[in-house]
Amino acid sequence: MIFIDALQVKIRDGQVANRPIYVVLAVNVDGERDILGLWAGDGGEGAKFWLHVLTELRNRGVADVYIAVCDGLKGLPEAIGTVWPQAVVQNCIVHLLRNSFRYASRRDWTTIARDLKPDYTAPTEAAALDRLAEFAASGRTVTRRSCGCGRTPGPSSCRSCPSTPRSAPSSPPPMPSSPSTPGSVGRSEPADTSPPSRPR
Repeated sequence: MIFIDALQVKIRDGQVANRPIYVVLAVNVDGERDILGLWAGDGGEGAKFWLHVLTELRNRGVADVYIAVCDGLKGLPEAIGTVWPQAVVQNCIVHLLRNSFRYASRRDWTTIARDLKPDYTAPTEAAALDRLAEFAASGRTVTRRSCGCGRTPGPSSCRSCPSTPRSAPSSPPPMPSSPSTPGSVGRSEPADTSPPSRPR
């Protein structure tokens, strides 16, 4: 089993900036742990980068991997399947909980983490479904996450909230109709601009 994660480290390269340092931790069948390597990245790593890293590990002696635990970085699951076709890719529990936080307010994060952790750590799929049913039946009320304006998404929030139905633009008021004479409905006579006649 291998664990792939990243540490944010300040590195001076002309100027000081945060850069990810990727760590690969392995646990063998005897329960012994070993750090297989450290790789510096720039935050935009893709399938080519991960294929290079995992191929290097295989060439160094990691012949097979049963479970690879990661956070679903771009191109990483595909690279794992290419280097070790029979490996099972599993998302990290911490990242699963963080993904659940997207649907609730920050003040409810502690409660959600405490209630959902037994679901993610269940030993079997049936036990996980039972824990999920218990969480759904608990009837716990959480506050929905606010939109950019700070209000809870709903009918009373701002127009930038994605869940706010936008009303159709109002039509401009009708223009007043010009006076018309009988027999000329909907048509006005042009104004007389000729100079007044002189009296004789």
